[in-house]
Amino acid sequence: MSDPFLGLAMLMLIVVVIIMGFPTAFTLMGLGMVFGFYAFYNPAEHWIDNRVFDLMVQRTYGAMTNDVLISIPLFVLMGYVMERGALVDKMFYSIQLSFRRLPASLAVATLIVCTFWGIASGLVGAVVVLMGVIAMNPMLRAGYDVKLASGVITAGGTLGILIPPSVMIIVYAAVAGQSVVKLYAATMLPGFFLSFLYLAYILGWAAINPKIAPSLPEEQTRVPVASWMRSLQTAYSPNMLAGLFRALVSPAKALALETGEGRVTYWRLVNNFGAALVPFSLTAVTLALVWWYAVIHPQASAEAEAPEGLEQLGAPAADAGPAVVNGPTTAFYVSFGIAAALAAVVLIRYYRNMGAERLQVMKLLVSSVMPLAILTVVVLAVILFGITTATESAAVGSAGAFLLAFQARTLNWKRTKEAVFLTAKTTAMVCWLFVGSALFSAVFAILGGQALIEQWVLALDLTPVQFMILSQAIIFLLGWPLEWTEIIIIFVPIFLPMLRHFDIDPVLWGVLVFVNLQAAFLSPPVAMSAYYLKGVSPPHVTLNQIFAGMMPYMLIVILCMIIMYLWPGMTLWLPEYLYG
Repeated sequence: MSDPFLGLAMLMLIVVVIIMGFPTAFTLMGLGMVFGFYAFYNPAEHWIDNRVFDLMVQRTYGAMTNDVLISIPLFVLMGYVMERGALVDKMFYSIQLSFRRLPASLAVATLIVCTFWGIASGLVGAVVVLMGVIAMNPMLRAGYDVKLASGVITAGGTLGILIPPSVMIIVYAAVAGQSVVKLYAATMLPGFFLSFLYLAYILGWAAINPKIAPSLPEEQTRVPVASWMRSLQTAYSPNMLAGLFRALVSPAKALALETGEGRVTYWRLVNNFGAALVPFSLTAVTLALVWWYAVIHPQASAEAEAPEGLEQLGAPAADAGPAVVNGPTTAFYVSFGIAAALAAVVLIRYYRNMGAERLQVMKLLVSSVMPLAILTVVVLAVILFGITTATESAAVGSAGAFLLAFQARTLNWKRTKEAVFLTAKTTAMVCWLFVGSALFSAVFAILGGQALIEQWVLALDLTPVQFMILSQAIIFLLGWPLEWTEIIIIFVPIFLPMLRHFDIDPVLWGVLVFVNLQAAFLSPPVAMSAYYLKGVSPPHVTLNQIFAGMMPYMLIVILCMIIMYLWPGMTLWLPEYLYG
């Protein structure tokens, strides 16, 4: 039985019921069962033979057998293990020392850690709460404006659902039938670009009004340098790289230096010299990998795949000539050369002024940031370059998270049980959401609600730009009362069938939705980031102050969306380059 207006009533009712606080998954299933029973009702059949029960079983089985969803519990486990393992405290300290000379250095360090930690964990609530505990009080004690401190934590904490690996991207891929790998590649540049816009806003505001972020006192910016490093500079060279190199060649004077744990050992000199070479090593490895992927790898693949020609028996061998390889263009070689030259200039300037403070900061970064950075890069690289599937990469990330936590000796049996329990809870929520969403959307389509909305939109005779603005505006407004899960699972499927009519790439549209949904965590009254932060903030910090701090970032989100639409290459270039 078809009744389109009953379908629209069903859609409006789900919004009202969710706002009232009922569980989303079971509300979807309940409304789907009630309205589905009406849609399939046949007076000639017994009520127990109503086909809505068959539909419920089919949709449940479909969610259980969806391969895309397998990676969700593994990525969630990776995030919870890192969060429970308390691996971020030392990272915040080392990054804050690295940027101590910038205006609003604590806010800058908070944003960088939020971005980095969000990539590693993908958990908005965990990142906001953790950074609220670590960074909120130091910023307030330093005299930072409450709106600046609360805004950078709430906005930075939401980046975890945008930059891969993100559960939201996986959910959209399952709903839209798109490739998780392509969506991961498409969200990389927009995610970091949005983070850059946040950073530019913080630095600009602090430069215009220095009172909102006073300079830190000397004791908070002093780098703790060991006495033996000062003695090494006196004995060999003020430049630590040159001094350590000379100490390795002629170690007699260095081995006579005293530390708090005894004399300096040759192994300690090797470790410090290795830490000093980390920037050079990272730059060289990055340039080498880019050169291999763009130049060497295509040539090797072309030679391996070149088919051998068929020749008549007894005929002389024919020279097929060199294989044609579509290598990089001249623009690549020019860009690569410029990038290598700039990297060389930066490294020369960096090492020319390498004192004991700079080496100590590098050692702190190596010990706190490098392990997590390597794990994150490996997890993303094996996905983007097609080495593993998203599920296999998630398994690698989970195992790596356990290893990092065990190495840091911060993960005990109690915290492990908590991480596993929270993972099971989150996974169950996502699976039930998919079951409820699949049932709800099927009944909505059967009642004719989907067809009615499509007819209404097509009757407006919109251009693709107008449809893009309309759809994103609706999703932006829905973000005020609803969370991203309800929007992705309930409302996004309504727009997806219309993308083909307007010739809009579902990958581009999806990434715009991801950026748009950043506002869902920053928009009252259901601004969950604000409530997360309020729970760990000092009593004098009010919700209104937190809301006021978040509002400028909503405008930045809109600006980012406009730039993305005007320049779609920022979103589509990487997936097209990697996968064609």
